[in-house]
Amino acid sequence: MSMHDERETARRLSSLSKAETAIILGTGLGIMEDEIAIEESIDYRDIPGFPVSSVTSHQGRLLIGKLGGRDVIVMSGRFHLYEGYTAKEVTYPIRVFSLMGIKQVFISNAAGGLRADLTPGSAMLITDHINLTGRNPLIGPNDDCMGPRFPEMTAPYSPSLKKRAREYAQKEHIDLKEGVYVQVPGPSMETAAETRMLQIIGADAVGMSTVMEVIQTVHCGMDCLAISAITNNNDPDDYKGAPIDEVIAMAHRAGPTIACIFRGILEG
Repeated sequence: MSMHDERETARRLSSLSKAETAIILGTGLGIMEDEIAIEESIDYRDIPGFPVSSVTSHQGRLLIGKLGGRDVIVMSGRFHLYEGYTAKEVTYPIRVFSLMGIKQVFISNAAGGLRADLTPGSAMLITDHINLTGRNPLIGPNDDCMGPRFPEMTAPYSPSLKKRAREYAQKEHIDLKEGVYVQVPGPSMETAAETRMLQIIGADAVGMSTVMEVIQTVHCGMDCLAISAITNNNDPDDYKGAPIDEVIAMAHRAGPTIACIFRGILEG
């Protein structure tokens, strides 16, 4: 996909929305659509250059509307490396958002908790991440118009947005956990031994998305906020499976909490 494709996609979408905030809804988090005043819905198949979601519970459509009284553009469903997409393809929408003039990207995902207090149905503010995919969307020729060759990752998650999320959660008595997120390639779930390794290297939650988008967001100079819906707890000493229907059910439970925080930040 060429830069021309991205600019053409951005031009088309800019004619429909002047939003400065983009939101990505993860696995089982389509329930967050209920919080959005939807003005227009576009199937990914009808957007030039967009990949197509192939995962259960990912709607695969772009929503244009309002949240917290602000214009937003929302990806209801995302793309994953395990679907066969490259890191560059996964992050195509992020580059389009940047070309549209988007200033901040709010990201949600479903993740397995690696600490005892990260119980199913809770929400975790991502403070930092570990990339175990072996992939990076910036590999290859760099477009200096999009961002620098070697972007800094000292604070990939906006300190000011994290502060506002904490303050809003405290004001509304929301139990918002915090921690480090690790992305693995998937689609197979982690073994007990792998889970133990992830805990040892400093991860608090594990999932199969988000880090590629965050790297691209930072490269493009946009602010980023990310919150995980904790769908199961991975205890390597008492290891249990995480069937996809249970993952989706727990994401549904956490979805309104995450939407509430996103809305609260936009209203503030």
